[in-house]
Amino acid sequence: MKTAKKPPGGQEIRHVFAYNLKRLRKQRNISQLELSGLTGLTHNFINDIESCKKWISSDTLAKFAAALHAQPFQFFLSEIPPDKIDGELLTVYNQDFADIFQRVVSDWMDTYLPKKTKKTDSPGDKAARKR
Repeated sequence: MKTAKKPPGGQEIRHVFAYNLKRLRKQRNISQLELSGLTGLTHNFINDIESCKKWISSDTLAKFAAALHAQPFQFFLSEIPPDKIDGELLTVYNQDFADIFQRVVSDWMDTYLPKKTKKTDSPGDKAARKR
C-alpha cells in the first residue's frame, strides 16, 4: 500500500527556491549586483532571499523569471534522486520540457526566420497556367 507523501513545509520551499534562484543566476553568469540592476530589487534583498532570510511576492517572482529568462515553476523544482522518480512525475517533467522547448523554438523562428509572404501572380503567370 502506498502512503501519501508529506507535502514540503514552508522552510523547505524557501530552500528549494533559494537554491534554484542561485543556480539559475549562476547558469546565466549574473552576479547578485547585476540581478539587482535587472530587477530593481536591492542587492541585500536578493542576498537575504538566497540565504532564506526573506520570502518573495508573486511580483518579485515575475521579476526574477523575466531577468533570468526562466519560467516561474523552475524556481520550485527540487532535485529528486533518480530512484525516487516515478512514471507520473517523469510524465509531468517531460510535458513541461516539451512545452518550453516548443515555445523557445517558436520564438526563435518568429525572431530569426523571414516571414513567408503570399506570392502574387503577375498577369503573365496567370496566362501561362491557363495554357
